[in-house]
Amino acid sequence: MSRWRELPAELHPDVRQLIVRLRKLKDRGELSTRQLAAKTGYSVRSWHRYLNGGSLPPREAVEAVARIGADDPTRLLVLHEIAAERWAEGRLLTVDALEGPPVTSAHAPTGQQPYGRYARALVTAGGVALVLSVSAALLLATQLADARSELADNRARTVAAAPATVSETMVPVIYTCRPEKHDGRWYAGLSRTTEAILAYTYVGPEVAEAQCLLRRAGISPGDIDGVFGPKTQRAVQRIQTRDGLVVDGVIGPHTWQALREASPK
Repeated sequence: MSRWRELPAELHPDVRQLIVRLRKLKDRGELSTRQLAAKTGYSVRSWHRYLNGGSLPPREAVEAVARIGADDPTRLLVLHEIAAERWAEGRLLTVDALEGPPVTSAHAPTGQQPYGRYARALVTAGGVALVLSVSAALLLATQLADARSELADNRARTVAAAPATVSETMVPVIYTCRPEKHDGRWYAGLSRTTEAILAYTYVGPEVAEAQCLLRRAGISPGDIDGVFGPKTQRAVQRIQTRDGLVVDGVIGPHTWQALREASPK
């Protein structure tokens, strides 16, 4: 169970309810923030903000968590819609009315026009419009900064998962499977990981290890080439379905356990 940071006291109860629910789903799936990022497509930095009340998660992120946690997405999306309304209300700034009574014709000083209250109303309206414009500009700037941050995180993750260079002359790698059983678990001689997160488009020996274990379990992933392509993804979904796991086509700790302990069927 994660030790969660205290949520900001100024959060609206409806926003707090959504975040607490997302935290429970993450804990129930025994997912680290890194694993949650890999399964949903949103960066680790973004999930830190979402789960600690720094920013409101988008609808797609909430829906992805519901899918991963096998929760009712309809109920969770209703909570998100209510929380989004409260979040927007909390971003609005209010301006107090200018102090002092309006100047009317009955008590206006000598030589003063009896239109003071109209001028005061115009000044108030202009001030409110200015504050709302500044608030909207600040909100837009924050959203743009968040978007740039997520884009940079996703780009870095993609680069780290892909080969350094890709060209038409690149020679495909074919790995050799050497399955052996140690302490009740199967290993193919390419990687001993049980924690690495592997998803569509990932490449490397860890992918080849998973492909060897899928083939040993009686599910063909295609060539043992270390490329997490469509055939490998479908094979992962099949073993997840067979073993009663969350069917997301992503290899995490639970799927690794199924691969390491699987018997051909």
